[in-house]
Amino acid sequence: PPPEHPTMTKHSNAQIHDSRAILSTAGLPADYLLPFATCYAYSPKGESEVSQRSRQLCARVKSGSTKWLRSYASTVHQEVNHGSALGEFFASHITLVPIPKYESNAAATPWAARRLALALQETGLASEVWTGLKRVSSVERSSSAWMWERPTVQQHYHSFAVTPSSKEIKNILLIDDVITKGRTLAAAAMRMQEMFPKADIRAFALVRTMGFVLDIPRLFE
Repeated sequence: PPPEHPTMTKHSNAQIHDSRAILSTAGLPADYLLPFATCYAYSPKGESEVSQRSRQLCARVKSGSTKWLRSYASTVHQEVNHGSALGEFFASHITLVPIPKYESNAAATPWAARRLALALQETGLASEVWTGLKRVSSVERSSSAWMWERPTVQQHYHSFAVTPSSKEIKNILLIDDVITKGRTLAAAAMRMQEMFPKADIRAFALVRTMGFVLDIPRLFE
C-alpha cells in the first residue's frame, strides 16, 4: 500500500535514555544520548488492519527491495521539504553511514541499510554514503532473540570496527532499516565517535518496532 498521509512525530531520546545502565557497561558516559528519528511504526503482534499492513511494510524494508526503499525514501524527502522535524536530521552536508551486516560464508543477503542510504542520497537528502563502518563478528538480531537474550550494547560494540580514514567527517547520520531497542545504533555511534571525535552523530531508522503496543493507529508516524 502507498504511504499514508504523513503525521510525522520526531522521537525523543527517551528510549536510549532508558537504557543508560546498559550503555554504561559498554563504556558510554551515563549522560550520553543519541538523537534519533523514525518514520514508520511496526506492530509484530497486532491484529488490526493497520498492524497487518505494518508487517507487510516491514518485510518489504528488510528484504532490501530497491523499489520499495526508493518509494519510502521519497516520502522522507517530501517530509523534509515540507518542514517536518526530519529536517533536523537531513541536510546536504550530512554523511550517511549505513549499519553494516556481518557477512559469513553463507549466501549473501541484500544489505537493506545501505540500499536505504543510497535511496535517501538519490533524493538529495545527503551528500554522500560512507561504508567504513564494518561488522567483524555476528550478533543475533534483537527481533529474533528472546527478550532476556537480546544482545547488549557492549556485544554490538565489539562486533563493529571502523575503517581508518584520513578524511574528516563532521556530520554523521547512522542509517538502519528497523530499530528495536536502539542498542545497535548506540554501539555504532560509540565506534564512529572514536574515529571521528569531533563529529555530530545522529541516527535514523525507517521503521520503529512497537513491541509493547498491540495495535498501532497508523503506519506513518
